[in-house]
Amino acid sequence: MIERTAEYQATAKTISFNVANKVLPMDKLPETLLEAYEGLFKELIQDNAGLFEKSWQSLPASAQKLMPQAEFHGFYIANAWMQLSRVAQEIADEADSDEAIDEKEYDGVFGRLAEQSLKESIKKLKKARTDRSLLNSFKQVMAI
Repeated sequence: MIERTAEYQATAKTISFNVANKVLPMDKLPETLLEAYEGLFKELIQDNAGLFEKSWQSLPASAQKLMPQAEFHGFYIANAWMQLSRVAQEIADEADSDEAIDEKEYDGVFGRLAEQSLKESIKKLKKARTDRSLLNSFKQVMAI
């Protein structure tokens, strides 16, 4: 686990909330979903496996200079939240249609989604080095 300062965590949380709020009205989520979001945030900010830290460190300096690490961490967490929310809705829809849900089928979904979200976020940040409109979109959705 990598220790994050309170300031780092607050910045990441603000960015994550701002980005997620563009898609899902966070202030209108049921308490259970807010708790799920808090759990996801805690797990991904702790980065116990070191996946985020390794990915950030492997970025070219030109990509790292586009935004502070804490802001990018929040962006990644919001993307993971949105992907997880989408998959959870699909699972709920399948359950509502009386199809049996095989728990093994969904085992490890969270880990795969978090990793996929990180890869997509890294790819977007690298592309933003040469695509000013993408960088502006980052800043706009992050509300910074």
